[in-house]
Amino acid sequence: MSIDFHASQNRSSYTGRLADKGWMDTMAQMANPVGKRVIDIGCGGGIYSAGWALSGAESVIGVDFSQVMLDAARENTAHLPQIAYHFGDARRTGLPAGSADIVFVRALIHHLDHLDGFLEEAYRLLAPGGICILQDRTMEDVIVPASAEHLRGYFFEAFPRLLKKEEKHRPSASKVQAGLKKAGFSPAPETQLWEIRKTYDSWGELERDLRNRTGRSILHELNDHELEELISLMRERLDSQLPIIEQDRWTIWRGVKG
Repeated sequence: MSIDFHASQNRSSYTGRLADKGWMDTMAQMANPVGKRVIDIGCGGGIYSAGWALSGAESVIGVDFSQVMLDAARENTAHLPQIAYHFGDARRTGLPAGSADIVFVRALIHHLDHLDGFLEEAYRLLAPGGICILQDRTMEDVIVPASAEHLRGYFFEAFPRLLKKEEKHRPSASKVQAGLKKAGFSPAPETQLWEIRKTYDSWGELERDLRNRTGRSILHELNDHELEELISLMRERLDSQLPIIEQDRWTIWRGVKG
């Protein structure tokens, strides 16, 4: 079954780690955040809202449709007073027009049935010259073979049916580019980013994350028995390869409001 973002047991699924420095450097190159107003749509537990704040943003508003996630985000980033949180839908945030210099969206667009409404909302929220940054996985990112760095590849090696689900939801690079242009943005060529997700110094630490399905919505498609099968496979392949520096490959799109 799919992850329930409103369930209290998933409250901490998207907290407990920091945005990687490599990600922060990439965002700084794409849209210098210093002194800027950022809206982070689909903010989850606030990991990337915090990343923008720590990169020098004047203000950050994290938007999510789950009150459970917003409560976790407030707790997770209570030490960063420039961050506020807002309950709202990605296509109808309820925030004022022209209130952002940067709209950022990570790992959200593959959950949307249609891009048009969301991209229209992102365009509305941005001031003239504002920048929209979309970070998500295409199928080309998904099918990277499994390794000690690309742990996600083991999920699909063990359970190929998960690829079928991914194929139904993952956006194509050309579709996102066309959507940005249709919404009024001037899009730049998409880029790929290998983002360090987390470093594990022990197998037990990684096993706990897997068993709790922490920050990995795809694992909610497996039942408990299947999850244990996956953990056994990964233990066999990885137990002697410590530390494990997990990375994910992402595609990033950038559009500028005229």
